[in-house]
Amino acid sequence: MGSRASMTLQDVAWHQSIGRLIEVLDRPNFWLGLVRLLDQYIPVDSWVVLVFSNDRPRVLAECPGEDGGPDRLFEDYLKGLYLLDPFYLANREAPQSGLFLLADVAPECFEHTDYYKRYFHFNIVADEVHINVQLDAEHTLCLSLGSEVLFSPEQIALLSLIQSWVAALMRQRMAFEHQVMEQTATPTPSWQGRLESTLQHLETPLSARELEVGRLMLSGCSNKEIARKLSISTETVKVHRKHMYSKLGIRSQSELFSLFLQAQE
Repeated sequence: MGSRASMTLQDVAWHQSIGRLIEVLDRPNFWLGLVRLLDQYIPVDSWVVLVFSNDRPRVLAECPGEDGGPDRLFEDYLKGLYLLDPFYLANREAPQSGLFLLADVAPECFEHTDYYKRYFHFNIVADEVHINVQLDAEHTLCLSLGSEVLFSPEQIALLSLIQSWVAALMRQRMAFEHQVMEQTATPTPSWQGRLESTLQHLETPLSARELEVGRLMLSGCSNKEIARKLSISTETVKVHRKHMYSKLGIRSQSELFSLFLQAQE
């Protein structure tokens, strides 16, 4: 006779917890309950549930700030910093469901960007993973989990194992998120239009290609990555950067990031 499959007490506890979450799918505390369950297996220091689309991200739920209120840094993210978020950019380039790691989506120079130093490092601290559920051609439901330390290979493996359970719950929950999804979408601010409106004093406007090079630089792409994305040479990338800096009267990427922030206000 074949051997019987065995089930541990931990397996039983997991299935019981999933059952309880199914029972509260229609209740306001569902997302918090889901994150608390995950936190029992993979410690999480920050989290947010978003819907990515071609418009500004919509927030379904998020962990509170240190004072119990909205996270002020996250408010800056929604104003426009998400345009530099590697998870947002990767999803807009290739929307799809799955488990996504920061190491897989972050550009080569991400940790050297002002976005990383002045936002990510303070808001997420060390590491981030996303469980994404593609809702339709335009919308992706995202559960972002942040940690003050790097997620271990064992924790990532466990997330991979339970991803199908979590994704199924996330998809079913969307039947009860009518209020957020029916709100009028806020269009994504044009990096080009917002920056140009901030720089009306320029005698020679930035070209579309210079603006694209600048955006990719701020997101952490190296010259080589920019060249590949734009199908140009690395020398051409350097020329565009030189012309852009000259027109703006700046000398560093940090000064460019400051102009980007001004454009979001």
